[in-house]
Amino acid sequence: MPKMETLRELWDFLKKRKLYWLAPILIVLLLLGGLIILSETTAVAPFVYTLF
Repeated sequence: MPKMETLRELWDFLKKRKLYWLAPILIVLLLLGGLIILSETTAVAPFVYTLF
């Protein structure tokens, strides 16, 4: 589970430095990345194209 450990370390860094304003930006980037991955490989692609 190195991915979860990396996310936990990133969150700890943001908390320690009080950079809470970066959290929404990171969440949106993760969601868009997931959307890109889904649209490349599954049958979800036609539905993704209708969103944009």
